[in-house]
Amino acid sequence: MTSPLVEIRGLEKRFDLSGSLLEQITFKGGRFQRKQEAVHAINGVDLQVQRGEALCVVGESGCGKSTVARTVMGLLSPSAGEVHYDGKRIDNLKGRDVLPYRRKMQMIFQNPYASLNPRMTIQQTLEEPIQFHRPELSRDEVRSKVHEVMESVGIDPDWGSRFGHEFSGGQRQRIAIARALAVDPEFIVADEPISALDVSIQAQVLNLLMEAQETRNLTYLFITHDLAVVEHFGTRVAVMYLGRVCELADTKTLFAEPRHPYTQALLSAIPKLEDDRPNYIRLQGEVPTPVNLPSGCVFHGRCPYANDRCRQQIPQLIATDSGTQVACHAVEEGRL
Repeated sequence: MTSPLVEIRGLEKRFDLSGSLLEQITFKGGRFQRKQEAVHAINGVDLQVQRGEALCVVGESGCGKSTVARTVMGLLSPSAGEVHYDGKRIDNLKGRDVLPYRRKMQMIFQNPYASLNPRMTIQQTLEEPIQFHRPELSRDEVRSKVHEVMESVGIDPDWGSRFGHEFSGGQRQRIAIARALAVDPEFIVADEPISALDVSIQAQVLNLLMEAQETRNLTYLFITHDLAVVEHFGTRVAVMYLGRVCELADTKTLFAEPRHPYTQALLSAIPKLEDDRPNYIRLQGEVPTPVNLPSGCVFHGRCPYANDRCRQQIPQLIATDSGTQVACHAVEEGRL
């Protein structure tokens, strides 16, 4: 396998909940103590994104998938771990050192109603990143580039003088995609780009992303909770639960033969046209709080295969015969 375009090593992200200094001070055991609490959003994530692929990250709300996306893009600083782009560490870069990677890495946000500046026309919105990253281009060349990218996403270039509120949700997301493509990036992070759109529009936007990947040789980190989208769009899939990757496999293998108990439950919950779902797995218990993570495997409280080892030792990703990587003691011991 060739060297990855993007590599995440031991990534962790914690959000401090302690508040002000007065809120942190508690009186316990006859003395004042400082209380320190944090949300453990990401807990030791290791991922590699190969050139030209679409790596989908899935999981239920609160599992940390969007935090991974924002940390990779530098919108959040990691609490621990490293992010590498094309072999170079980038999470510790500051100022001008990070600018070349801003052009190579672009992001499509979830909400097209919030990601566009309401005071800027679409022409201005698309011109701004081109002028910033490619100052050598003349004004006519910038306008020509804007017209080209608008046509490529199915937006009439004559609409450039309009503002964002004059477009539908699907059109706004096409404009957001055009903004990401305007600087000719290599890598795009798409954070649930179709979840706010109507079902009839979702397929159009997905096909647009797939066409852009083919024509521009793009690499995607695609964040979603829609497993039907993953099956249609993804090259490989990483399943996250409570800040950890519990399974990583190519798309066909994951849907045909899921190994981790959580992945099995997740796939069994996909709605079917039939009235009954004989293979539906109903998990017991509740998702633990990320403020106070359980010891050992974070899934052991809901797993029917959990034993004492699962409650005490954190499982690491191991490779199976099918090429799937799974973090599960039951799989490692042959119990599943």
